[in-house]
Amino acid sequence: MARRALRWILRGLLALTALAVLWVLSYRWIDPPTTPYILSESARLDGVERVWVDLEDLDPVVARSVVAAEDANFCRHWGFDVDAIRNAIEAGGNRGASTISQQVVKNAFLWHGRSWPRKALETALTPVMEALWPKRRIVEVYLNVAEFDTGVFGIQAAARHYFGRDAAELTERQAAILATILPAPKDRDASRPSDFINRRAQSIAAGAATIRADGRAACFED
Repeated sequence: MARRALRWILRGLLALTALAVLWVLSYRWIDPPTTPYILSESARLDGVERVWVDLEDLDPVVARSVVAAEDANFCRHWGFDVDAIRNAIEAGGNRGASTISQQVVKNAFLWHGRSWPRKALETALTPVMEALWPKRRIVEVYLNVAEFDTGVFGIQAAARHYFGRDAAELTERQAAILATILPAPKDRDASRPSDFINRRAQSIAAGAATIRADGRAACFED
């Protein structure tokens, strides 16, 4: 009896694993219609702002700015930035080490909040996504599911919300300012940038130019 129960449990786990892999694989070609977090925020706020935009329709500086701000070594790792993790540990865990790949897994497939089950799933799914998706697709999905303000998701909605223009029309400075918002979208305002945001945006713009020059943007650019 116990052996039969164990077999059914193992079969169930294998089925769930296969479904998870198929779900991840499907988003290589299918644009995520929503995410668990967007659904929860939409229910809480009675709607959110979100419009999908393809990466090819954006100025390359938009993607470069976000990568420079959030994960400058994006093209050089397989989902986890070991050096960033080591530095975070040495700093006592007071600084983040999540890569863009990890954030895409969390945003597109999982729920928000700090918990070991969520972190374990994120750790398991990140290399799967890295193996199944090209880097360019990871950046594209990230730009379209990231939160930029309360109820504002994706670079297109953010550009319209803050600057009254489409994401395809963003300037280098505007792209850098939006990238500055990402770590704290509910606390930072791109329409009225503080001195900190202005300084950080200047640094991100310089970083975007640097990763273009040294080849760290090559994996997600044509």
